[in-house]
Formats: sequence, structure tokens, C-alpha cells
Amino acid sequence: MSRIGRMPVVIPDGVQVDVKGSKVIVKGPNGELEREFRPEMKIEKRDDSVVVERPSDAPQMRSLHGLTRSLINNMVVGVSEGFSKTLEVQGVGYRPELQGKNLILHVGYSHLVEVEPLDGIEFEVDTKARTVVVKGADKEVVGQVAADIRKVRPPEPYKGKGIRYQGEYVRRKAGKAGKVMA
Repeated sequence: MSRIGRMPVVIPDGVQVDVKGSKVIVKGPNGELEREFRPEMKIEKRDDSVVVERPSDAPQMRSLHGLTRSLINNMVVGVSEGFSKTLEVQGVGYRPELQGKNLILHVGYSHLVEVEPLDGIEFEVDTKARTVVVKGADKEVVGQVAADIRKVRPPEPYKGKGIRYQGEYVRRKAGKAGKVMA
């Protein structure tokens, strides 16, 4: 039995979970999420928790068991607490700014890079610390938006300039040794 899959997903106060066959709808203070799961997985709402059961011990069913439970848990946590990713902008003249809801990045190009938030996503910018916080209820979308922002100017290995996740280690390389005078 999957250690993750057999744990029930506890539903906190203020969160509603509706299970309609293989479709799960979760409503909470941070919004509403819905997702369709594989019909083989048996999803039940019992009292104040959601339980996922698998039909057999086939390898694919075992992996789907833990995945389904984790996705439902992420939906519940997302609508109750929310998810966030923090990005750091490093480099001389590199800076983020907020213009309405859009994120404007000054990252060494001849033009400004404008990033529009998807539905349910919002940006917070600290101009002094040069950080961008991506917030939202859907963990998958928050991670994808943060990855797309990082992709605008990934950190380079020589000077470390670029956009990186908070706490990300960038392996530095030595530059060229210089000319030898003969």
C-alpha cells in the first residue's frame, strides 16, 4: 500500500470539497479549483476528509494512487493557504517593477520584458531586495509562471547575473586566464 496514497486528505474549516465521480471541485477563501482524475481511482469524501483507494496493486495503479492523493491535497492547501515562489533578480541595472498587475523586467535587453499574470496569479515586487513573489492557489500554475519568468534571463555561470529562484545555487566558472606575454 502506498504510504502517501493511503493517508486521508483532511479538509480544513472554510473549504468545501465536492466529489462527482472522477471529478473533484474544491472551493475555499483563495478561489476554486477543479480537476478530472483517472476513473480507475476511487475517490470518496468521508466526514471531514477525502480518501483515495486503488483497484489493484498493478504498478501503474500504485503510482496513480499516490499522485491522485497528492494532487487533491495540493488543491485543498491551495484554496486555503495558497502557494508562492520567490525569484531573485541579480545584476547591475537589472530590476523588476510592477505596472498595474503586470510585471516589467529590466534585464539587460534593448527592450523591457512584460509578463502578464494568468488567471488566479498575482505578483509582489520588492524593488529594494530585487525580488519577485509569484502567488496563487494552483501549485502547478505558480511553478510554471515562475519558470517562465526565470526563462527570460536564466543565471549565467561567469558573473551570476540573471533571474534565479530564492536559495538556488548557481555554479560559477572561472573566466579566461589572460594573455601570456612572450
